[in-house]
Amino acid sequence: MVTKQFNGSADEADLRRADSLAREIFSDVANKWALLIIEALGDRTLRFSELRDEVEGISHKMLTQNLRMLERNGLAERKVYPTVPPRVEYTLTQPGLALRRTVDLICDWTHEYFGHIETARHRFGP
Repeated sequence: MVTKQFNGSADEADLRRADSLAREIFSDVANKWALLIIEALGDRTLRFSELRDEVEGISHKMLTQNLRMLERNGLAERKVYPTVPPRVEYTLTQPGLALRRTVDLICDWTHEYFGHIETARHRFGP
């Protein structure tokens, strides 16, 4: 991300807007629930109740808030079927799938360095 201060041209203004958007999106998706939802959806389409079952410990409210945020950022799509009761399904968009690949890399990194992290944490105690 760009962190320099710019003053002047339209190109510099575009960089500022891009930097601001990047920070906003990162702030939105860098929470445990969003990352777990992205991982749970993967390349599948899931109903709300299936997602809630997949993401252990998430409340109805937190799932709703995070799904709305993912939709707002264009990372997930919501499809509502006109049934009684309404059936709602969620799937990742192309940008959401690309972000999932990044999430997978973070998970791989965690598995690779798990022992190192645990050893470092033990040195500091509980």
